[in-house]
Amino acid sequence: MTSSNAEQVPDWPTAEHVPAAELARRQGVRPVASIDDLARPDLFESDDELDDFLVDLYASRRAGAA
Repeated sequence: MTSSNAEQVPDWPTAEHVPAAELARRQGVRPVASIDDLARPDLFESDDELDDFLVDLYASRRAGAA
């Protein structure tokens, strides 16, 4: 089933399109060498702040599933 008001998907590549690999090169992005590179032990200032974040995260996920 199709919708008559569906947005048209542009034909790729367009003049504005830049492949992800090129964007990564331009921004100096490198592959993750170790999972430790992703660790941020001081991301939350306290356990309470982490708990508040998780409560909000779980609530937003449940709201999206409804």
